[in-house]
Amino acid sequence: MKAATKMTTNTHDSSEKASPSGYDPDFLGIPIDVPTLDASIQDDAVLWEETEIIPYTHFSLSLSKARRFARWVAWNIDGTSIKLLSRTNLNFTKDPRLASDSQIGNELYSGNRLDRGHIARRADLTWGTLPEAQQANQDSFYYTNITPQMDDFNQSKQNGIWGRLENALYQDVDVQDLRASVFGGPVFHPADRIYRGIALPSEYWKLLVYQNQGTLKARAFLLTQDLDHLRALLALDEFRVYQITIGELEQRTQLHFPEPVKEAGQLTAVREIAERKPLAALAEIEW
Repeated sequence: MKAATKMTTNTHDSSEKASPSGYDPDFLGIPIDVPTLDASIQDDAVLWEETEIIPYTHFSLSLSKARRFARWVAWNIDGTSIKLLSRTNLNFTKDPRLASDSQIGNELYSGNRLDRGHIARRADLTWGTLPEAQQANQDSFYYTNITPQMDDFNQSKQNGIWGRLENALYQDVDVQDLRASVFGGPVFHPADRIYRGIALPSEYWKLLVYQNQGTLKARAFLLTQDLDHLRALLALDEFRVYQITIGELEQRTQLHFPEPVKEAGQLTAVREIAERKPLAALAEIEW
């Protein structure tokens, strides 16, 4: 295994470019590998050069054959060399290295309130040398890194907690070397609502891994959406953000995270999701 706004379609010619290195498991100085698929879903992975791990600039992902969305995306953030780059003239496109019918494209997003939502945030990826940052900026727009999100995804009474998790980490924690590794993706459920022949995820997850004063920490979060009103003009009722345990995350996603992440994710204050309320403010996060 290798280490791992509405827009029109553009083409990315990768035929003359070297393969990107993707997610770096040694980024934090402690090996943090990508999650592995449970045996029950290993045959569902789209393969690229005989591996399920598909690399891009500063991130990698695993794509589901059945759902045609990423099961997980893993990315590194170097807060010391972030470049503030525009998204102007960057368009969503399918990855030409993969079969077109293995990816969900604009057929899902045209003429409705569904946004193309980045799993690995564009702003997290634009670091390093200027050419690196520019390539990462472009790579973030591949549909393999995109999932359907309501157009008010981060504009509820929860004050955009989901979209501000990484920012909150850097604001509230003394992150060693301003480096973090992040994992995220949708949760696939058999009962996910079908729209235009595509099952729409109703839950998303994110896992932040970082070092704080020499100690490795991992914090997991779950976003749940209510898509019951999808047929009624795609109106979103509410979404909720929970802080969850690594064990809960593994159960929901059928992914297995490396032992250092499990050890770093132990929390005493986080109870089972059925026994607690959603986060109402960023200050409620246990870092």
